[in-house]
Amino acid sequence: MMKRRLFTTAALAATALASAAPALAQDNTFKIGLILPMTGQQATTGRQIEAAVRLYMAQNGDSVAGKKIQLIVKDDTSLPDTTRRLAQELVVNDKVNVLAGFGITPSALATAPIATQSKTPMVVMAAATSSITQASPYIVRTSFTLPQVSVALADWAPKNGIKTVVTLVSDYGPGIDAEKYFKDRLTFNGGQVTDALRVPLRNPDFAPFLQKVRDNKPDALFVFVPSGAGAAVMKQFLERGLDKAGIRLIATGDVTDDDQLNDMGDGALGVVTSHHYSAAHPSALNKRFVEAFSKANKGLRPNFMAVGGYDGMRVIYEALKTSKGQSGDALLEAMKGQLFESPRGKIFIDAQTRDIVQSVYLRKVEKKDGQLYNVEFDVIKDVKDPGKNK
Repeated sequence: MMKRRLFTTAALAATALASAAPALAQDNTFKIGLILPMTGQQATTGRQIEAAVRLYMAQNGDSVAGKKIQLIVKDDTSLPDTTRRLAQELVVNDKVNVLAGFGITPSALATAPIATQSKTPMVVMAAATSSITQASPYIVRTSFTLPQVSVALADWAPKNGIKTVVTLVSDYGPGIDAEKYFKDRLTFNGGQVTDALRVPLRNPDFAPFLQKVRDNKPDALFVFVPSGAGAAVMKQFLERGLDKAGIRLIATGDVTDDDQLNDMGDGALGVVTSHHYSAAHPSALNKRFVEAFSKANKGLRPNFMAVGGYDGMRVIYEALKTSKGQSGDALLEAMKGQLFESPRGKIFIDAQTRDIVQSVYLRKVEKKDGQLYNVEFDVIKDVKDPGKNK
């Protein structure tokens, strides 16, 4: 009896999801369900993306192709079960045309089956594990992947006196991607990863891991932690005296997050990272973006999460224009292949993988006008996700 009841509940949910999409065409409102971590450990991600989404709407209006744009923001606190429930409610009850946001990989993966069953395009604006776009044919990504940014740093390190490295990553999808692709490329280039450390995602204590690094005495420590955790790594790296022991800190750009960089102090100066966006990116478009974002958000500096949200809205708006107000498959097809100038530089949504192709920058933390910035000193253009670019 219990099995029959569970089967019936699952069947009803699937039927509701499958029947949600056709009703959308009846309404002149185009609804975007934005699911973000607005509270909890990844709250800065939610704050940055929502601010950027609202900035794009303020600059480009709230009517597209005869549709009134309605934004529905939900806080999932980075709990995948909550994300899944909210996504199902947004599709079935609110009848959203697009699901968007997704601060961490587990949340994006939890939502993928719902996007597939309801044929609802899903724009991933943050989560960065390579495999996410393979979880549903309805996923399009406007953020980045960890393999994209990790490989660039593994090419740079051996050319700059770094032969032995310990890796330190958060123990979930993006961290495992960063560890693997950095190690594989560094080894290919003649370097060596002498230890690979993984830190729990929730409530991490970096101190015991950093002590292991100091004892190991590598040339450098390579770090990936999600947005918001970089300041804690930097603080404990300096407290443990790794810099004085001659160990260099190199990292993906999540660690020197623009949102937190000025709070890290001068101890961050000289840290080299690889990433796809810096608030200091020297283009006219980015300067306008940073000024507008800061003005709209009481001086807040946009980070890489913000640009993922801003560009995600552009992809949605332009697709809606191309599809002439249609949703579902027509909207999805119009998202594929978009090529445009972003505040981060030129980007492209690959039509086959639905993943982002973009420049990756090597940056060094420097002080400009009394503030710390990630200053770009080299670029690798048109980088596809190495996880798909075999």
